[in-house]
Amino acid sequence: MEANMTQANDFIEGEAVAVLTTEPVHQLFDYRAPAGGVHIGDLVKVPLGPRRVLGVVWGKGTGFEPAKLREIAMVADHAPLSADFITFLTKVADYNVAPLSAVLRLATRAPGLLDPPAKRKLISLTERQPGKMTPARQRVIGFLRGEGGRPFAPAELAQFAGVSPGVITGLIKQGVLLVQDAPRDPPYPRLNPTHPGKPLSDLQAKAAAALRHAVQSRRYNTTLLKGVTGSGKTEVYLEALAEMLVQGRQGLVLLPEIALTVDFLGRLEARFGARPAEWHSGATISERRRCWRAVASGEAQLVVGARSALFLPFQDLGLIVVDEEHDGSYKQEEGVYYHARDMAVLRASFTGASVVLASATPSLETWANADAGKYTRLDLPERFGTAKLPEMAAIDMRSEVMQPNSWISPTLRDEMRKAYAAGSQSLLFLNRRGYAPLTLCRACGEQVGCESCDARMVEHKFQNRLICHQCGAWRTIPETCPSCEVTGKMTAIGPGVERIAEEVAEVFPEARVEILSSDLSDSARGLKERIGAIAAGEADIIIGTQMVAKGHNFPHLTLVGVIDADLGLQGGDLRAAEKSFQLIRQVAGRAGRAEKPGRALLQSFQPSHPVIEAILSGDEEAFWRTEAKARLEAEAPPYGRMAGVIVSGPKQDQVFEIATRLARNAAPLFAINAQLFGPAAAPISKIRDRYRVRLLVKTAKGAPLQRALRQWVRPIKRPPNLRIKLDIDPQTFF
Repeated sequence: MEANMTQANDFIEGEAVAVLTTEPVHQLFDYRAPAGGVHIGDLVKVPLGPRRVLGVVWGKGTGFEPAKLREIAMVADHAPLSADFITFLTKVADYNVAPLSAVLRLATRAPGLLDPPAKRKLISLTERQPGKMTPARQRVIGFLRGEGGRPFAPAELAQFAGVSPGVITGLIKQGVLLVQDAPRDPPYPRLNPTHPGKPLSDLQAKAAAALRHAVQSRRYNTTLLKGVTGSGKTEVYLEALAEMLVQGRQGLVLLPEIALTVDFLGRLEARFGARPAEWHSGATISERRRCWRAVASGEAQLVVGARSALFLPFQDLGLIVVDEEHDGSYKQEEGVYYHARDMAVLRASFTGASVVLASATPSLETWANADAGKYTRLDLPERFGTAKLPEMAAIDMRSEVMQPNSWISPTLRDEMRKAYAAGSQSLLFLNRRGYAPLTLCRACGEQVGCESCDARMVEHKFQNRLICHQCGAWRTIPETCPSCEVTGKMTAIGPGVERIAEEVAEVFPEARVEILSSDLSDSARGLKERIGAIAAGEADIIIGTQMVAKGHNFPHLTLVGVIDADLGLQGGDLRAAEKSFQLIRQVAGRAGRAEKPGRALLQSFQPSHPVIEAILSGDEEAFWRTEAKARLEAEAPPYGRMAGVIVSGPKQDQVFEIATRLARNAAPLFAINAQLFGPAAAPISKIRDRYRVRLLVKTAKGAPLQRALRQWVRPIKRPPNLRIKLDIDPQTFF
């Protein structure tokens, strides 16, 4: 998709312009510029067929016949997208082999962007005096003077002054009060970079100074801030944010989990005297629209958000922080397949911004870039203050005497009793939602599966449901087998967090138990409240999935028990060892973050497995070097390149036919010496009644992979209901 691109923000009047819409029609359309002209980067509304749709002026016209041009219907009344932002969107599409229109949708995900800003009535005090002063009128005038002339909405003013609405109306008629229209969305409060922060240790201060210097350079740079859990990484990069504010630029902090924002926003407010803008799925439509407009105007100094916040239209982006940069949730697995960590580095390169990648257990990609000297590396090897890293040990499950339907070993139970008696919290970690991963009929062996997916349904006993974790379909837990129709033979196989909670309730009947799992949270706000209550000590035993590994600070927690440390070590996942190492180290790091020492116990049937030994030894560098050596020998990422290909459709034979055609016509891939694996049915071969076939492309690191993929896929003719998705740098292979 090419346009006659001039510089973004260039003015065009009285001629054809090319517009990129957010519709799934992957081409530019020519329109006639309105009488007042437009700028490159302006948001517009244009006619497309019978509808009016959102688009962006992308450049001069592509040469469509002038007499047939339709005119742009509306131009947004705010600043156009900047030149570096348009370049970034184009590069995102290029790198991820994604339609540019789909990437533009990521950048305009705030409904009503073209609507005029909503107004509200505000009342302020004039110099005029009322014809007759009454006690009620005196209260209104006195209140406004006491507020320094700050305007108020009519209802608020009546409430705060303790008068009826009629008193306000009478003062307006006499000209004592002035009514004015004001934007409904108030500006974000200004952040104060000179507001005092927490005292830093010598190591923290040294790292903070290095980050401040990087921001002061106003040139692109990336730093890995590697610090053990509880080392105070956040306080260090807050100093970089302070320097960014001093420079008068804008900043972005990406977090992997919305539930992290409660504690984090409080820390930001304590450091800078006010809260920043927020951008995530839990924000309302109006809040997202307010944030988008404030970012586009340059008024929002700092945004805290999920991965999609990377596509906000910053005017002068000076710093991006990717907290917990190793977290898998930074990879978008639908629509445009992108990795927010990598795209953050890409975006910073166009804006002269600094990037801070913060983690206790960095991804191998980031570790390798730092090891090669592409990124600066700063280390915080000790916890802040008096807190110490938790003692870690394995529980050899081969020598534990376990009771039937019991999953907590006697050794772990004893340690939990000690923590409970001491008034401390325990955390049990199992990365399985629900009650049991499998429901089986003991009469015929039937495993209850989803009708729309090639997946077993997971029992959620607390909800009395079997739920498919692929499509969300559910049914009531059956008493009669749906296959052989025998009653009373259905049984749950294996543990989930609900089953662990049931066992804990039997062993510790007086304990306050809290489960942290995404499927047991009604809303983001409810989840935040529960995490806050746990941090305040309102639970004795916490049972959680991987959600508990995402940076939470529970000061009363002294014991962590990993129920199944072997769970992530099996299978053909390229990153299985890396993910298991990161997850268990992160979970263990929740213990002993305050004055009391912590301990982490790993239940394992393979205590001599290299990953388990690496976790227990604490020699992280040895683990990364061993893992890097294995990847290098296999020419696998980050020392080689991969692309996943997912062919999906409602007809299985049709999906395999297209996948086979791709495999037989792979000359563009072989031209860059790529290897092609497949086609093969995906491990989960059907999701939402769509069959899935996978192929995998592997090539050298410097090979022009994206260009070859486009040449390979473009000629393949396929039915409209069949999709071919390309996943650059795949993180999962299901």
